[in-house]
Amino acid sequence: MKSGKDKLDQVVIDTQRNRDLRDKGYREQALKMFPHVCGRCAREFGRKNLHELTVHHRDHNHDNNPADGSNWELLCLYCHDNEHQRYTEAQQGSTGAETRQSTAATFNPFADLKSLLERKSK
Repeated sequence: MKSGKDKLDQVVIDTQRNRDLRDKGYREQALKMFPHVCGRCAREFGRKNLHELTVHHRDHNHDNNPADGSNWELLCLYCHDNEHQRYTEAQQGSTGAETRQSTAATFNPFADLKSLLERKSK
């Protein structure tokens, strides 16, 4: 029978192992890599609503998870659903690669960030 200290040690070990497994997941990697902002609508996310931010696979292949995050973008639940709806509708009309490229999210909320920051500091 395990003592109280042995049980506590096991809980700590299990917690650390589970955290390590989670950190290896692509969502956790993306959240560490990218700012917590939707890539489409530019909505910002904090601790309370971070669960509403999802990782979208640009090529729609959930098995394509390069370590540099080049196939990921963070989208809020609403924009993510919209992106998949657009992709589904495009697939019904065409199955070519050009369809996938034209339906990918192209909005970049950080495109003009430097000039915005410069304007704000003046």
